[in-house]
Formats: sequence, structure tokens, C-alpha cells
Amino acid sequence: MAKRTAVGIDLGTTYSCVSVFQHGKIEIIANDQGNRTTPSYVAFTDKERLIGDAAKIQVAMNPDNTVFDAKRLIGRKFDDHNVQADMKHWPFNVINKNSKPKIQVKYKGGVKTFYPEEISSMVLMKMKETAEAYLGTTVKDAVVTVPAYFNDSQRQATKDAGTISGLNVLRIINEPTAAAIAYGLDKKVGGERNVLIFDLGGGTFDVSILTIEDGIFEVKSTAGDTHLGGEDFDNRMVNHFIQEFKRKYKKDPTENKRALVRLRFACDRAKHALSSSVQASIAIDSFFDGMDFYSSITRARFEELCADLFLLTLEIVEKALHDAKMDKAQIDDIVLVGGSTRIPKIQKLLQDFFNGKELNKSIHPDEAVAYGAAVLADNLCGDMSEAVNSLILHDVTPLSLGIETLGGVFSVIINRNTTIPTKQTQTFITSVDNQTEILIKVYQGERAMTNDNQLLGETTITGVPPAPRGEQNVDVTFDIDANSILNVCIVQTTTGKLDTLTITNDKGCLTKEEIEHMVQEAEKFKVEDQKQRDRISAKNSLENYCYNIKSTVKQPDYKNKVSEEVLNKVVDACNKTIKWLDENQLAEKEEFDHKKQEIEQIWNSI
Repeated sequence: MAKRTAVGIDLGTTYSCVSVFQHGKIEIIANDQGNRTTPSYVAFTDKERLIGDAAKIQVAMNPDNTVFDAKRLIGRKFDDHNVQADMKHWPFNVINKNSKPKIQVKYKGGVKTFYPEEISSMVLMKMKETAEAYLGTTVKDAVVTVPAYFNDSQRQATKDAGTISGLNVLRIINEPTAAAIAYGLDKKVGGERNVLIFDLGGGTFDVSILTIEDGIFEVKSTAGDTHLGGEDFDNRMVNHFIQEFKRKYKKDPTENKRALVRLRFACDRAKHALSSSVQASIAIDSFFDGMDFYSSITRARFEELCADLFLLTLEIVEKALHDAKMDKAQIDDIVLVGGSTRIPKIQKLLQDFFNGKELNKSIHPDEAVAYGAAVLADNLCGDMSEAVNSLILHDVTPLSLGIETLGGVFSVIINRNTTIPTKQTQTFITSVDNQTEILIKVYQGERAMTNDNQLLGETTITGVPPAPRGEQNVDVTFDIDANSILNVCIVQTTTGKLDTLTITNDKGCLTKEEIEHMVQEAEKFKVEDQKQRDRISAKNSLENYCYNIKSTVKQPDYKNKVSEEVLNKVVDACNKTIKWLDENQLAEKEEFDHKKQEIEQIWNSI
């Protein structure tokens, strides 16, 4: 039986990437524009839905209905302070639906709302289609990456996005772990090496420390911030130029969404330029109220604007070292991953922190995560090649997990940085005399009190036999799978009554019914997208046909063969059709096909 093809997908905040292992090597797959990464953008217009490059290109013209940064929303609650802060920077509208964030857009003349999982599923579907076009076969299986510091809700939401897109998600893998696979797979260095992966992307930051030896990848610790990346540096620059514009012109450009989108793009370009130059310019014609805006920024000023964010990355490095019980000298390699690691100041701070040690730039910062994901995908599908088959991966859980006990205290069952998969059980006793019900509330986090941690879910054990406090027990088992997703099992020891906590439905993620509905919606979109592609193809076919005929009849051979009267009749018919095309750009496919048939009849009658 032929081995099924599975791909690796890096679902990024700003860009996504897909890769596959075939013919004995990893191949990064270019999209229909020839680009090896695809913007994680989805746009909605009066006529169609656009994904990737096509969506990003038109964002300045359609800011309200072009969605990006879905990864910054996925698995979060609407009142999350990060969501509230981001909403000030986004041109699109985010609304509160049952405490979950939902994105509101105008599409085909109506108002439509989408959960972040749906937007992410559209990006995943684009990556799936990119892979299918390249491979010439249907792709069903994928390994999808997430930031190492994603919590349980965010991981489950990402898995849901995969389901909605029609993918079977074989595994959710941490981004720095995937990058470590990309780095370590071809390293034939003898002996154990301690590797620090410094992964700073568009929206998230992770540090992971691994030991790599003979194809065994063991994660020792992970630390990070799911809300720190290149976009935060962009925001600092955007705010800087807004204040400058206000000072110069006494006007507030934040009133205009289109102006802000154009400024954000200009700042992103300036940030990239500052990685190779000491100064960058901003030039935006008709920026606001018809006024042009020209300015510049030095690398030193940019570094000052982002100084606290840059230093925060080093604090997280220190935390990862502490958790791994290692000091700086024990790290053999520091590997840079993610586009934001190109910033010179970040490289200098990191190098200085490690006492001048050279940073390893041997892997492609934008493609390494997808590369590693494809290796694991192939491994899970049973590849027999020596390099892939020998891969053994031991990852860790990023945050502590436990339950609430008397007084709102967080009682940890599984500590952060525990190797996964793992299964651990603890026994808890009743806290009140004659207690007949026990409320089990599951939390994730590092604070001593549950109020400061994230509630994942809760359930009530009923039918507990009345007894003095402390005499009735429940065994609580936490089982974390290879995707770092938690399953909870509770047994009341006296009665033997079993209860499983389906956290995925209680913690603000999508229900099974919601996912099924979204899968159906995704299929509808697929049909609509195909219909739109067919319509445009028919229009282009008609237009090309008319111009080809006009070009052909001008050739001397034709003028000699056919009377001028007949040729004029054909040209006249073509001109009328081209004029009709100009006035009916939104006609249906059938109308274009019918017009082409009419021209074909005239042309074939010559």
C-alpha cells in the first residue's frame, strides 16, 4: 500500500508556510504567486473571498473587511486584555459573542461574522490547496505548528481550525521544537548538544531549550509570550508617526482606517529596511485629508521605541535557562528562528547575553518551522528513510495544570515543562461535613491563586455519600496527549462513579455542533470560490478569443483569402462583444460562455 502524503504547516500570525517530505528531502511549496510563504490574510468583498497574497494586496482599499492576526484571537476570550489592546490597532471589527471574539465583515452585500478558528481554517485551506496543486493529489493529513507557550484553549482551537479546513491534524507541534528538528536532523555531530531555539515571529515569541543526540530531541524547558512579535514593534513605530503627524498638522489620522493601514505597511517596510540600513524613510501620498506625509526614522530611534520589548525577550531566555537547570555556558548552539530575529539589536542583545557567543543562522528563519513539521508529518506516516525514521521527539507542557482547592488555592497536578505525553493522578478529599457534591474546576497557569490563572473547565460530581469532612475521596487524573491537549478523568472512590471532563466545550472553545456547522460553511465557501474562479476564467476566455480574432484577421494571408465585407463583420462582432464585456464585468459564467459561442459561430462560418 502506498504511503499517504502528509504535509507540515506553519500557521503563522503574519505569514504561513507549507512543506512536504518527498524524494528523500523536504520541499517548501511555493503558492500560486510563486512565493514560499503566504500572508495569513482573508478578505471579503461584494463579489468574492480572497486569501493570502490577493487579500493582502487590497487591504488599503478594503480595510474594514480584510482580516489578519486571527492567531492573536484564537482560543482567547473577548475580554482578554491582549484582545482589547489589539482591537485598537485593527481596522476590522471584533464583537463579543458569548464571551468569545467574533470578526464582523461585509460580504456580498450582507453582514457576516466569523470565529477566529474559521479565519485560520481559511488560511489552512489555502495551504492545503497550495500543496495539492504542487503534488497533484488530495492532501488530507497535516502536522500543524503552534507557539510553545500556547495554552490548552489555543491548541484545541488551532486543531478545530484544521478540522474545519478539511484536514486531519496528525499532531499539534510546538514551533521551536519543529525548528529544532529542522536544525538538528542533518547534524551528525557526535555526542549530546544543548540547543536554545530563539523564535521571534510576527506575533509570538518562544524560547525552547533542547538536547539533541542521535535523532533524539528532548525538550528541557520552554518559555515565551504569545503576544510579543514583529507586529508589536510595528505598533510602536505607527504610534510614533501618528504623534509626529499630530504635532506637524494638528490633525488626528487615527480617524481614517485606510490611512492607518497604509501607515502600518509603510512602518513594516521601514522596519525591514532598518535591518540593513541605519535610516529608513516613510512616504505616503494623500495620507490624510489630502495631505502627503514624508518622514524618516533612524535605527537608533526605532531601537529606543522598542527597547523594553527587546529586553523582555532576554528575561524569557533567562526563565527558560532556569527551568532547564542550565547556565549560559552549557548552551552549545543558539538558533535564530522567525523573521523578527533579523533585527540587528535583538541579535546584539542576545549575543551579549551569551558573552559574545556566535549565533547560529544556518536555518531559514521563515521556513524552518514548516520544514520541521513536514519531517514529523512524514515520520507519523511511517516513512522508512533513515533520517526521518530515527526521529524521536520528547516535548514538554508549557504551563502548569491543576485544580482549585479550598480558599481558591491552585493545586498543581502536572508541573510546567513536564515531558509529554504524560498521565498523573492525585487524590482530593471533601472539605465540608456531609458533602454530597464536589465541584472540580481545572486551571492552567503559574500563579498560586486560581483567580490569577486560566479556567479551562469545570464539572460537578454528584451522589457523594454524606460523611464527615475528609472522609470521602476523588481521584483526579490529568492525561496530556502528544498534542499537549488535556483530558481529565475523575473517579469518586467510594461509589466508583466515573466522570470525564470534556474541557473543549466548557472553556470557550467550539462545540462539536459549531465545528460541524463551520465545516459545512467552509464547503459552501469552497463552492463559491470555485464558481467565482470559473466565472473569471470564462470572462478572460471570451476577451482573449475576441482579441485573438482581431489580431488574426489583420494578417495579410487572411486579407487575401476573405472579402473585406466578411472581415469587417467579424471585427464588428468582436468590438461589440468587447464593449459588452466592459459594461458587464459581473455577468455570470453562462452569459460569457453564450457570447463566446456566438462569436465562434461567426468565426467558424468564414
